[in-house]
Amino acid sequence: MSRRKISNELWAALELLIPAFTPSPKGGRRRTVDDREALDGILYVLQTGISWEDLPREPSFGSSMTCWRRLRDWQAAGVWEQLHLAMLRRLREHDQIDWERASLDAASVPSPRWPGNGLTRQTGESSGRNGTSL
Repeated sequence: MSRRKISNELWAALELLIPAFTPSPKGGRRRTVDDREALDGILYVLQTGISWEDLPREPSFGSSMTCWRRLRDWQAAGVWEQLHLAMLRRLREHDQIDWERASLDAASVPSPRWPGNGLTRQTGESSGRNGTSL
């Protein structure tokens, strides 16, 4: 499955969200894959559902481990959520979200309280209301 790479216009908006790389004062390997290539690799894995090890190097995504580490670092720094929201916002603006493929499961929605008994649906524990307890 092929996918289009990030356009220059989209990259200009996303690049602002990614913090500049600062090399360790202790030294180490220098970065050989830029953030744009890593993001293209990450999106390829997420879109196709392939494993990281199967990420092709041909379209210059960089190594699978580089892409995985970059995603891990961005996730830990809170950058990935910002990138994801920016990409979703852009897709929505261009009416390019395919809602036929959207799904929602119970893990995505907070559980409502059962009416009248003070128990929560997920845990069955008392909320302290009405003096009920298990």
